[in-house]
Amino acid sequence: MVKVGLTGGIGAGKSEVSRLLASYGAVVVDADKIAREVVEPGTPGLAAVVEEFGEDVLTPGGTLDRPKLGGIVFNDPEKLKALNAIVHPLVGARSAELEASAGPDAVVVHDVPLLTENGLAPLYDTVVVVDAAPQTQLDRLVRLRGMAEDEAKSRMAAQATREQRLAIADLVIDNDGPLEALEPQVRAVWERLRGA
Repeated sequence: MVKVGLTGGIGAGKSEVSRLLASYGAVVVDADKIAREVVEPGTPGLAAVVEEFGEDVLTPGGTLDRPKLGGIVFNDPEKLKALNAIVHPLVGARSAELEASAGPDAVVVHDVPLLTENGLAPLYDTVVVVDAAPQTQLDRLVRLRGMAEDEAKSRMAAQATREQRLAIADLVIDNDGPLEALEPQVRAVWERLRGA
C-alpha cells in the first residue's frame, strides 16, 4: 500500500485532482467529505459542536448550518481550534477505517485540505501539493463558487501559505492553467505513485 497525502489551498483545484486520481484507480479518502459525515444529525460529532457553539449553528431542520459556523470560526483562531479539536479526531478515526479496508496493493490518497496546517506530512509516504497562485485561487472562489471576495480572502488567510505547502511537497501539480493542462500532470503523478 502506498499512502499519499494530497493537499492544496482552497480554490487550487485539489478536488479535480482527487477525482482524476480516483478515475485511475486510487482509493480516495476525502477528509472534507468525512468531516461532513461526522457532524450529520444524530452523530456524537454534531452533539459536541452544538455543545461548544450553541443551538444557533443548526438549521431549522436540525442539520449543521455550515456557512453560519464558518462565519464564526474563520475569523477567530480560538474558535477554529475548538472546532478542529472536535472534528479532527473523528475524521482521523474514520479515515483509518477506510484505509484499512483498501487492499495491500492500493494507492490510498488522503485528500486533506489542512495537511500542512496540522503537521500531517510525516503520516504519508508521499505528499502531493496542488499549487495555484493566490490570485488564481481568489478568482476561482469568487467567479466559480460565487463567494464574496472578503470571505474568500478570509478563508485563504486561515490556511497555510503557498510557501508552507510547497515546503512539504514531494510532488507538485501546477494548476494555474486551464483544466486540459491538469490531466497530463495528474496522469504523470499517478504513474510515479504506482511505481513507488
